[in-house]
Amino acid sequence: MKKQDAGRKGLGDLAPKFAQLNDDVLFGEVWSREDKLSARDRSIITITALMTKGIFDNSLKYHISNAKNHGVTKTEMVEIITHLAFYVGWPNAWAVFPLVREVYADDITEPCDSLFGLGEPNVNFAKYFTGQSYLKMLTTKGVAVANVTFEPKCRNNWHIHHKGGQILLCTDGEGWYQEYGKSAQKLHPGDVVYIAPEVKHWHGASADDWFTHLAVEIPAENASNEWCEAVTDEEYNSLK
Repeated sequence: MKKQDAGRKGLGDLAPKFAQLNDDVLFGEVWSREDKLSARDRSIITITALMTKGIFDNSLKYHISNAKNHGVTKTEMVEIITHLAFYVGWPNAWAVFPLVREVYADDITEPCDSLFGLGEPNVNFAKYFTGQSYLKMLTTKGVAVANVTFEPKCRNNWHIHHKGGQILLCTDGEGWYQEYGKSAQKLHPGDVVYIAPEVKHWHGASADDWFTHLAVEIPAENASNEWCEAVTDEEYNSLK
């Protein structure tokens, strides 16, 4: 969280102590404790609390925007509000959706027209991805070929293919590929990436576009896949 001064700007002349506590304690000490909860998690919790209390003013809009800035996608935000509707009331969901629409107005909302279709949500590997991905296995016999689609900002964790490598055939949208210790490379339809065995790497969508590739597994005896740490927001947001 960046240093906040909204309290001092808005109420510094009227309630200076309240303004100081707002900026330095609430948005300073509390929100900076990312060893306890991430800013992403705190944003979701705060949105839930405000929606529960029926508060739909600029404070809710701010926290929706803050959640977006910390990686909550439009798809995830809509699902959060839809889920909350059953617990805090349908009218409250109706009231908050216009704010969601406004905050995410510039986002690309439709997936690219994938050659092989979108597939199903990639739930079995979701813990190894940041954001939503979709998987459609094209073949599992002989050589495994998977059609993988990433929503904007979605990427997989750093990982290593042991024994057998992988080939990526880019078919739709715009994405990224990076090997550990090297600069990331932008990917477009028609690009082909060969990933040698034992090379630590990650791949995923750009911030503003969906991305689809075919993942071709290179067969090898005793081949395995090692999942490593996630690509941090700082690493991802620094890509140019």
